[in-house]
Amino acid sequence: MSGWWAYLDEQTCREVDADVLRDRRLWAVRSVWEALRPLGVGLHEAERLVHARYEALGDRVQRTPPDPLDLSSLAARAAALPGRVVAVEAVWDGDTVHDWFVRMVAVLDAPEGEGHLATVYHCPDGSPPGVAADVAGQALAGHLQVPFHFTSPDVPDDDAPRWRTIQPLAEGP
Repeated sequence: MSGWWAYLDEQTCREVDADVLRDRRLWAVRSVWEALRPLGVGLHEAERLVHARYEALGDRVQRTPPDPLDLSSLAARAAALPGRVVAVEAVWDGDTVHDWFVRMVAVLDAPEGEGHLATVYHCPDGSPPGVAADVAGQALAGHLQVPFHFTSPDVPDDDAPRWRTIQPLAEGP
């Protein structure tokens, strides 16, 4: 484990372990980073230290179950959002902990914005998360009778154009 753990006070260690045990990774990283930042520790090193705590605590971690991708669950989430769904979109994202993953969102109109539908980290069958997100997103968009947008289902690309960015082009003459 990272030698930085020894620099944390007991209270911070307890807080970090409590967050890890509840699978609250970002809270744990924030606690480590804030405590060690005056010593020059960066965010990446704080993430590595929290990852080491996950490994040390092993089976005791109460892992958050993956978001459901079945049509009825996604449709229920979309129906609970505060606006009208005008499109379903899948967007690549990534971090140093999960590597690449896909965020599925409902693009909203009135109020304009987006609502979280699911995050796809891994597929049970071992296929890339883009495959599962593509299938689930197309099914939901068909059910809601709205467009589905996923620029790059096969290759992670967090710089791919978003639906709202290209939509005005699609509505042109």
